[in-house]
Amino acid sequence: MALTYSEMIPLGSHAPHFSLMGTTNGSDNVQVSLEDFHGQKALLIIFMCNHCPYVKAINERLSALAAHYIPKGVGVVAINSNDSSRYPEDSFEHMKAQHKTFGFKFPYLVDETQKVAKAYDAVCTPDFFLFDSKHTLQYRGRMDDNWKEPEKVTKRDLEAALDAILTGKTPSPDQMPSMGCSIKWKS
Repeated sequence: MALTYSEMIPLGSHAPHFSLMGTTNGSDNVQVSLEDFHGQKALLIIFMCNHCPYVKAINERLSALAAHYIPKGVGVVAINSNDSSRYPEDSFEHMKAQHKTFGFKFPYLVDETQKVAKAYDAVCTPDFFLFDSKHTLQYRGRMDDNWKEPEKVTKRDLEAALDAILTGKTPSPDQMPSMGCSIKWKS
């Protein structure tokens, strides 16, 4: 497990298009695209996977965060770009099981070609991208200040950014990168 920090692409960047297959709320092999989130107050795109210990440590918090913000008009989508031939735990079958286990209320999609991860400059799991209603990047950083021990979290960076957008404010530009396992690129 090599610790990798997210690339801090410029705020104000526009969300690259995606259209990927995945699992969502009891349905598998569902095609989901960026356009499906038109009209949302914000859009949170999470690059994640199943095997990464950094993702495993936040799955419950991530599920709770999404359940709290989706009813407020926030679109949430997770994308797995890892090479599942080298990391079988990141296969679509395992993704479906993880989606069900944690009760995710958001689509969990497969980026088989890894083109979407590259378009977003995603480099680690988890990697968070928060866009406003016009799909303009407002936040790129960590979920909070303690990935491993939720009881010791003192700063909820992602929640603060979500709250700012939902109240018509701009999130603080002082953003800490996310950290986790590197995306497992195909050879």
